[in-house]
Amino acid sequence: MKTNAIFFFLSLVFFGLIYTSCNRSPKQVDTSEQSTTPKDTTKVEVVLRDYGTEPSVLDIDAYTMSNTNFRTALWTGEKLQVTLMSIPVGGEVGLELHPQTEQFLRIEDGTGKVLIGDSKDSLHFTQEVSADFAVFVPAGKWHNIINTGDKPLKLYSIYSPAEHPKGTVHQTPEESMEAEHHH
Repeated sequence: MKTNAIFFFLSLVFFGLIYTSCNRSPKQVDTSEQSTTPKDTTKVEVVLRDYGTEPSVLDIDAYTMSNTNFRTALWTGEKLQVTLMSIPVGGEVGLELHPQTEQFLRIEDGTGKVLIGDSKDSLHFTQEVSADFAVFVPAGKWHNIINTGDKPLKLYSIYSPAEHPKGTVHQTPEESMEAEHHH
């Protein structure tokens, strides 16, 4: 009988603790110093260089918007690469094919048109894109992005595996095309 009374008493204490902890008021957080305004990326120090293969945390928006080169490798690892691109008004990435590489592109600013297909002459998938759009390109697909806007098209691209040599910087589309012939 004593054992049952002790068990009953401990059960009440245990369930009382659970009930109290579940029904406790949440901690009050002082939000007087927290800002709800968008972050000011002009305060971010942007140094355009290839940070791979070191662990890195970068404000991708600030880096993408600061890049004025046609292509800048931002991070190159063994299995992944991030490049920044600034496509001039009326310009394009250029029709390309990566047989073994998958690609993710994110438009940060500007407007453009995406073309993807099975061959150079059959770009059957077309889509208008603008800021905040993501483009996924499967390996083995021909693709291009054309700037259809009135300002540079700012984007970043993630390749898996890496597509360009570590530290790649192409200031112009012509420089990029020349480098591709030697790559």
